Amino acid sequence: MSTDSILFQDIFDIKDLDPQGKRFDRVSRLVGRSENYEMDLTLDFNAEIYPLKIGEKFSLVLASSLSLEPNANAGGVEKKESWRERAPGERDLSDEYEYVMFGKVYRYEDSNKGATAGQQVSVYISFGGLLMCLEGDYRHLQNLTVGENIYLLMRK
Repeated sequence: MSTDSILFQDIFDIKDLDPQGKRFDRVSRLVGRSENYEMDLTLDFNAEIYPLKIGEKFSLVLASSLSLEPNANAGGVEKKESWRERAPGERDLSDEYEYVMFGKVYRYEDSNKGATAGQQVSVYISFGGLLMCLEGDYRHLQNLTVGENIYLLMRK
């Protein structure tokens, strides 16, 4: 499996669900903390098709592509991927995960001011109206850029 397309990967522990109350029937908002990079996550997800509970752990991956092939950069031009129906027996990154969303990075900002300004950042991603905010050290989020299309993959 190629890791060229994986932009971020960690295991999260769910600390809270719907902290401001449930607003939609099928959507919940989780608040989690990562084990390895000490990142804070706020994520809207479809609780009807992927139910989660406080205290559960899940693996989260942000990827630029679902392809298992390494990115072939011919002359510095990245190969564009288009959606198409997979052939029988063809595999991709989503086969290894239980919940997948496609979205776009729409904001990247400093999380705090003062002496540590620039160290902590927040990245905001929209998955068709389901929102995500990932906060933490800029070194772990520097691969994410505003305007970039992105896949979120989760498994328990």
